[in-house]
Amino acid sequence: KPPRLFLCVCKTAVLSVLQIQVIEDDRANKSSEPFTTGVKGQTPPLVTTNFQVKDQGNASPRFVRCTAYNIPCTADMAKQSQVPLAAVIKPLAMLPPDETRPYMVDHGEAGPIRCNRCKAYMCPYMQFIEGGRRFQCGFCSCVTDVPPHYFQHLDHTGKRVDCCDRPELSLGSYEFVATVDYCKNNKLPQPPSFIFFIDVSYNAVKSGMVNIVCQELKTLLDYLPRENPEADSVVRVGFVTYNKVLHFYNVKSSLAQPQMMVVSDVSDMFLPLLDGFLVNVNDSRMVIESLLDQIPEMFADTRETETVFGPVIQAGLEALKAADCAGKLFLFHSSLPIAEAPGKLKNREDKKLVGTDKEKSLFQPQSGFYSNLSKECVAQGCCVDLFLFPNQYVDVATLGVVPVSTGGSVYKYTYFQAEMDRERFLNDLRRDVQKPMGFDAVMRVRTSTGIRATDFFGSFFMSNTTDVELAGLDCDKTVTVEFRHDDKLSEDTGALMQCAVLYTSCSGQRRLRVHNMAVNCCSQLADLYRNCETDTIINFFSKYAYRSLLNTPTKTVRDTLVNQCAQILACYRKNCASPSSAGQLILPECMKLLPVYLNCVLKSDVLQPGADVSVDDRAYLRQLLSCMDVSESHVFFYPRLLPLHEQTWSLPMAVRNSEERLSKGGVYLLETGLYLFLWVGANAQQELLSNIFGTPTFSQIDPNMTSLPELDNPFSQRLREIIDSFRSQRSRYMKLMVVKQEDKAELIFKHFLCEDKSASGGASYVDFLCHMHKEIRQLLS
Repeated sequence: KPPRLFLCVCKTAVLSVLQIQVIEDDRANKSSEPFTTGVKGQTPPLVTTNFQVKDQGNASPRFVRCTAYNIPCTADMAKQSQVPLAAVIKPLAMLPPDETRPYMVDHGEAGPIRCNRCKAYMCPYMQFIEGGRRFQCGFCSCVTDVPPHYFQHLDHTGKRVDCCDRPELSLGSYEFVATVDYCKNNKLPQPPSFIFFIDVSYNAVKSGMVNIVCQELKTLLDYLPRENPEADSVVRVGFVTYNKVLHFYNVKSSLAQPQMMVVSDVSDMFLPLLDGFLVNVNDSRMVIESLLDQIPEMFADTRETETVFGPVIQAGLEALKAADCAGKLFLFHSSLPIAEAPGKLKNREDKKLVGTDKEKSLFQPQSGFYSNLSKECVAQGCCVDLFLFPNQYVDVATLGVVPVSTGGSVYKYTYFQAEMDRERFLNDLRRDVQKPMGFDAVMRVRTSTGIRATDFFGSFFMSNTTDVELAGLDCDKTVTVEFRHDDKLSEDTGALMQCAVLYTSCSGQRRLRVHNMAVNCCSQLADLYRNCETDTIINFFSKYAYRSLLNTPTKTVRDTLVNQCAQILACYRKNCASPSSAGQLILPECMKLLPVYLNCVLKSDVLQPGADVSVDDRAYLRQLLSCMDVSESHVFFYPRLLPLHEQTWSLPMAVRNSEERLSKGGVYLLETGLYLFLWVGANAQQELLSNIFGTPTFSQIDPNMTSLPELDNPFSQRLREIIDSFRSQRSRYMKLMVVKQEDKAELIFKHFLCEDKSASGGASYVDFLCHMHKEIRQLLS
């Protein structure tokens, strides 16, 4: 009789083939027909499947993905299964060209129709009664009168005869034009402003960052966001440079040359000029271009190494307050702000704390200064995006507080080298400036009786338990919401969720974006386990775990994750699976990949760092994941590995993410969501190398190249198209790194082969599957 471990390994070998197979099966079954959202509680195709959506009454999975589409009727059943009940919501998601963006509904001065009691907005779940004169709310069952201007007769089925003509009665997602009642101080908003703050200290100038930013802004200002591609953008712009003092620039159109005003008393920040600071680009183009040409020259010989940070954000906030508008601050910053000023920081990096109970302090901000500043920024609708260019520790955990709390982003270019990193930085900056976004936003999630939203994850601020406040909300950001039972649910009615986001568009119009979602409810655990979505569960678990690091030792966070997943699978085994021997690991059909993905989360740099992973890197990744959507977290934890040596015209099928899948004669592309690696085997064919690199010999390939040569052959063209297509799917530009077999860079590449044992002690997939099996058996016995 073979030993139990041998049996376990044999079974895992079969199981672990599944990752690629599950993805390919879903593509084969679900990519040909459009996914229609009219049927309540359908599980959508996987994020790895290319599919079209037709909105027929529930929000598209591009806007909302749930961990389960058939949720338990009772809190006891939910507790027994341990499956989290959550939704990952991406309110302003961009849709592919073949899908219609949400329609705009304008009810004039009367504004949107709402339930009198719970204030839910008109949607397909409202039931019209009494000949159409009143409607019953699907969320709280309250009956509300229909305003005369909105009245319409009902047909023989009880539906309004204009149902199909009104987006709010027939679709899952749509927008309302908001009235002045939905505006701050009952006043229609001004268009937003963008202010650019450029660090001109010694490191920033020497790295080439200052020069690159100034040159790029000259063309980028033509691409400020706008509603109508034909019209000019109404977004106004302003410019500040800084080291340990701040230099404001007057770029008024009537000036022959820009004027600089210096504020050296940073302890009490004020705006030294009003007129001429925030300007229209077209009016002031000559003055702005002159300024951007002069900045690199002015500071070329600087010896000032110290910087401030807090006063920079305070200056932007004061400027937006003075202009009475919302907006976005773009900060290009290089070092730890040690100059004497509010928000001054000290270097507290301490590798000795890693792995101890005090490790959590490294993820917490140094002081409450930036949390208080965030609160002020959110109140004004001031969103902050931070571009970091550090050569050493900069305390991302503290510098990231304001961006994370205002709905902004942090970008990090460690050891920035102009020739190597320019392309990545400029692509990130261009996308960041141009992408559609809303300002001064408030999001609220309403649910039908029986469940309620209890917890929220993402980049935002909350001053109460229900309103998610976002100074800025762009098309890449998600807010993840956890739900809990507060009563019994009914299988007949199911459960409803409505997410409403009030925001100001880039043209200055106040709007309401509404997404509705109906799911089924079940009294049998088998129905729950048939309708879960593993990628969304992993997205939720990772966000929950990464946030827990602020208060809990890392080992406890990891153990909690393993325990909860073991309970999910043990509950299935005990209550839903057909009887079988205890030596067999049985997984639900839709959770076959839960162990492999969970192992990737446990081995991630944030939860199990290698010796070379800095505290700043971990803080950066922790913040980055907090607002990732499901497709981005999927590839972040389980990168995609494609063999390229077969030279086919179609996209090659991915292989398992393991070193044993690499052949010495092959070339592979690995996508991690943040980087692209091109791994070249030492025995790769000469023809293949010539087609890709323009050289037939392995030794002549330059490992420092960050883009492939444009060669005149079909394979080179196809490979560059694949790389461009991968980049277009991600919110951040992925830098290409060429890795030659047995080169020193191969260590970085192998770090992302997540089915293998990791250098930092993370288990291989097979070992982890055995460990999970043991945990499940212990729970069952």
